[in-house]
Amino acid sequence: MSTQIRLSGYRKKLAMVVAVAAILLFWQIAAWFLPDFLMPGVPAVMVRLWEDVQTSEFRSVLAGSLTRLGFGYGFALLFGIGFGLIGAVLFFFREVLKSAIIILQSIPSIAWVPLFLIMMGFGNMPIIVVIALAAFFPAALSVMNATESVLNVHVSAARVMGASRWDMLKRVYLPAVMPELITGAQLAFGNAWRALISAEMLIGFGQGLGRSLAYAGETADMIGVMANILTIAILATLIDQVILENLKRRLLRYQYV
Repeated sequence: MSTQIRLSGYRKKLAMVVAVAAILLFWQIAAWFLPDFLMPGVPAVMVRLWEDVQTSEFRSVLAGSLTRLGFGYGFALLFGIGFGLIGAVLFFFREVLKSAIIILQSIPSIAWVPLFLIMMGFGNMPIIVVIALAAFFPAALSVMNATESVLNVHVSAARVMGASRWDMLKRVYLPAVMPELITGAQLAFGNAWRALISAEMLIGFGQGLGRSLAYAGETADMIGVMANILTIAILATLIDQVILENLKRRLLRYQYV
C-alpha cells in the first residue's frame, strides 16, 4: 500500500498547468457562446494584457497595489504572530483575543471601509488598515491554535530548566508552531489580497489593480475588465506559489525530504 501523502514537484506543476488550461478552456467556451461585448475571448484579452504590461501606467498601478499590500500584510503578520505567541504564555489574554477574533472575523473586511474613510479620509491608510485587519485574524488564530497543541512535556521540561517566558516563546513555542504559522501566513495572504482589491475598487483612491478594474467596468471596457481580472489572478498565484511556497519549503525543509 502506498504511503505517499503529497505529490512530487513535477506532478504538482503538472496539476497547476492542467488547472490553468481548464480555466482558460471554460472561459473560451463561454466567449464562443456570448457576444464579444459581454465576454471577450482569451486571445483578445492576452493581447490587451501584453500591451498593458509594457506601459509605465501599468507599472505604476502594480507598484501602488503591491506597496499597500506590503504594509498591510506585513503589519498583520507582525502583530498576528506576536499576539499569538504571547497568548501561549498568557492564557487569559489568549482566550480574550480568541473570543474577540471569533466575533470580529465574521464581519467582512470591506464593511470596515466606510468607517475608516470617515476616520482617516481618502488615502492609502484606510486601504492598508483594511488589509491588515483582514490578514490579522487567520495569522493570529493559526498561531494561537498551534500553541495549544504544544506537548506539555516540552513546556514542563523548559520550566524545570528555568526558562523565562521569553525563552519559552523563542525556544519552545516558536519552533513548535512553525508549520501552522506558515500555513496561517498563506491563508492571511489570501485574505489580504482580496481585501486589497475590494478596498481599491470601493475607495477609488490613487492607482491600483482594484481601481483599474473598477474603471474598466464603469466604462464598459470588457476586455479591460478581463485583462485586470487575469492580472490579479496571475499576480496572486505567483506571490503564493513562488514566494510563500518556496519560503515554506525552506523553513520546513524537513517535511519535504
